[in-house]
Amino acid sequence: MASRRTHVVLATEMVAEIDSLVGKRRRSEFIAEAAAREIARRRQILAIGRAAGAWKAAHHPELAGGSARHVRRPREEGERRIERAGARH
Repeated sequence: MASRRTHVVLATEMVAEIDSLVGKRRRSEFIAEAAAREIARRRQILAIGRAAGAWKAAHHPELAGGSARHVRRPREEGERRIERAGARH
């Protein structure tokens, strides 16, 4: 990926803390990684906000009794299948 030099102002204490963790020679890499994580986090927050209200309970009547019950049924079926397979061997 191409890079671009930029001027960023940070508190002296923050720079010292970064340097103590990663060293002066890895300062830019550390800041770039931190910025990438924050960009991803904020994009996710925006996506969640845009999707808010998209899921309607009326479209999923199988979950009316709660998701635990809905999930439990396939798990129990899987366990019975495993038991039957074990009994055959």
